Amino acid sequence: LSVYIKNHNGYIVTKTALFRRFQGAATGGQPLSATANQFVDKIDPFSKRGTSRRRRIVNSSRYHAENEPELVQLPLIKDTPPNEQPALVLQKLAQCQKIFDFYDPVAQLKSKEIKRAALNELIDHITTTKGAIVESIYPEVIKMVSKNIFRVLPPSDNSEFDPEEDEPTLEVSWPHLQLVYELFLRFLESPDFQASIGKKYIDQRFVLNVGHFENFLLDLFDSEDPRERDFLKTVLHRIYGKFLGLRAFIRKQINNMFLSFVYETDSFNGVGELLEILGSIINGFALPLKQEHKVFLVKVLLPLHKPKCLSLYHAQVILPSLLFHSVIGLLPYP
Repeated sequence: LSVYIKNHNGYIVTKTALFRRFQGAATGGQPLSATANQFVDKIDPFSKRGTSRRRRIVNSSRYHAENEPELVQLPLIKDTPPNEQPALVLQKLAQCQKIFDFYDPVAQLKSKEIKRAALNELIDHITTTKGAIVESIYPEVIKMVSKNIFRVLPPSDNSEFDPEEDEPTLEVSWPHLQLVYELFLRFLESPDFQASIGKKYIDQRFVLNVGHFENFLLDLFDSEDPRERDFLKTVLHRIYGKFLGLRAFIRKQINNMFLSFVYETDSFNGVGELLEILGSIINGFALPLKQEHKVFLVKVLLPLHKPKCLSLYHAQVILPSLLFHSVIGLLPYP
């Protein structure tokens, strides 16, 4: 039975004719065969092949283009006069902002090695040289770290991934990414680091920029690579300890991530790591607990026992500090 509809010109056409007209426009005027029609009906826009293609597209936009010049080997910091070292450090930090394609193991090997060596040299310089962290390098360190670690995490290629049985997808750029995290940690832990200067660059936007296309610090806990999540755990703990003005914001955003996990997505890779951070935070809460902390225990911590993947973070959710404060905090809860 044909269905008649009125088009934008007021003419009555059948639904079948309208579909064929649309079909012709989509195929350059060539009619689709019966087989093709069946094929169109079976297209799955969310197939694994499509996911892999999107993954390559998302990652490729970050890469140092092949037609750009290779990085230039700079002098060693230790062989440079002390008064020239700060300027050389800035040059090396700028070099380390370049992102390379590790999906292609033979692409730009020389530049990859120069960046790797520069990162190692900067780590050693910050760790062993007294007074290495001067005010001028704060924005450049944060810029370099942001360029490297803040990125769109690729969608999982395996929707049926079982963390207890399957191997996780490891970050291919880890040879550089690991050194970037190591440098950032040494920077934060250095006796020369001044939080009063650092807070100009490590702020709420650095921790979590809501609505931004790329993932920021807290979002990166959803990385499938456990090595990255372990570094993130330490980095966030250092930031929480050094920047008092960010503490309430960090706790609130972690709570929001847990609420989203429990009540919406039922999928998040970094639950265990965030619980470890909260274990040390809650252990420092003074008794009696504040209302904010009681709400966390009732609305967040207890519901975390419900998801099917509880076994993945069970050891963290029953940490002694979490359990003790749960019991003490809930007894007087109205």
